[in-house]
This record gives sequence, C-alpha cells and structure tokens, in this order.
Amino acid sequence: MSGQLYGVGTGPGDPELLTFKAARAIERADVVAYFAKAGNASNARRIVADLIAAEQIEEALDYPVTTEIERHHDDYKSQMEAFYEASAARIAAHLDAGRNVAVLSEGDPLFYGSYMHLHVRLASTYPTEVIPGITAMSGCWSAAGLPLVQGDDILAVLPGTLDEAELLRRLGDSDGAVIMKVGRNLAKIRRAIAAAGRLETAVYVERGTMANGLSMRLADKADDVAPYFALILVPGWSHRP
Repeated sequence: MSGQLYGVGTGPGDPELLTFKAARAIERADVVAYFAKAGNASNARRIVADLIAAEQIEEALDYPVTTEIERHHDDYKSQMEAFYEASAARIAAHLDAGRNVAVLSEGDPLFYGSYMHLHVRLASTYPTEVIPGITAMSGCWSAAGLPLVQGDDILAVLPGTLDEAELLRRLGDSDGAVIMKVGRNLAKIRRAIAAAGRLETAVYVERGTMANGLSMRLADKADDVAPYFALILVPGWSHRP
C-alpha cells in the first residue's frame, strides 16, 4: 500500500497559529517536505521546526528560479514546470515506498500555494488530505486590527504582479481589496491605489504575525522597498461608525 500525502497549511508565520490537526499530521509523517529558494531556509519549516523529529526524512524542494526571470517568460515557465514535475516524482517515490508525506505550505495550501502544483499531479493517484491553514491576508488584517469588509461589500484579492491599469480597474470594481505579491511591485501598486482614490485608507503590512512584523498607512511609507512577505489592505465598509 502507498503512503498518504498531506498538504499542510502552516499559517502566516506565528507558530502559535498552526492548527492542532496540522501539528499532528507533521508529527506523524515519515517525510516532511517543504519549498524554499535555493540557499535560503524554508519559512514554512521555520514555523514548524519544533515539531520535526531527528528520525523524520526531510525533503527540501528548492526553486530553480524565483523573481530573477519575468514570470511570463517561456524560460521561467519551462523551468518551473520541470521543477514541479521533478518535485512530484520525489514525493511519489516516498509514497510508493509506503511513507506518509507532509508537504508544508505557508498560509493555506490551496491559496496561491506551491503545494497546489504537487496536488494536481499526485492527488488522483495517492490518498491525499489537505489541511487548511490561516491565510497570510487573514493574519495581516488581524495583526493590523483592520476591519476589511462588511455586509454586502465585495472583496477582491489581487496579485501585485498585474499591470497597473488592471490593478486600477479591479480596485474600482471592489469595495475592499487585498493586494498580494508586493515585493518589487510596490511603486506600481501605490500609483494604482492613488489613482483609485484609496491611498489614504490603504494599509501596508510587512511580515504579518511574525516577530519582526509591522503595519502602517501606505501613505506614511517613505520608500517603495518591500520584502516578499508583505501585502497591502484596502478596506471597504465605507459607512463604518
């Protein structure tokens, strides 16, 4: 019999926001796998480090590229597809050997998570369970204490990699918005938010729920430098008391 595959959401950064179910799956797994940029420590592994035992097998799945190549470039897409195929094969080898595998995913596994690329390749062949995690956006609006949408408000979740005109259009169609994948896109995102007339209420959150996290009004942020773990919240609920 094959082993079982678990897609495990590790939450937004604070280890105390890991669910009991996720912790049990990690502790019981024969193999713990996680994604990371080559040469860097895995943030997902850092969150659950205290749960990993010495006898467990660890599989570090190192991305061949991250942001060095434009995401629509054929070289980027072909390298990433080959990487996910190879990663799925590595996980499948453990499953075929009867080992249970927990694949860690920051936030929630099926929400912008790299685990999704393994899931679509393996879930139809092996017994699989996905354990949800608290999303980065939920952790960030909680860390900032910012009510985002209420009642009939419409919420949009936007990748900051969109073209500036498309960001502006989407902001105009929604009451509240979460803009993810900020990083090197902050200047463009700021311009779109300003053009939509939402700059005064937008909130920038960096490393939400992590020990070194911070939040501030986007209008008060003096530069356009942002790390990978940053997002922007544009609140709705325009008639709040």
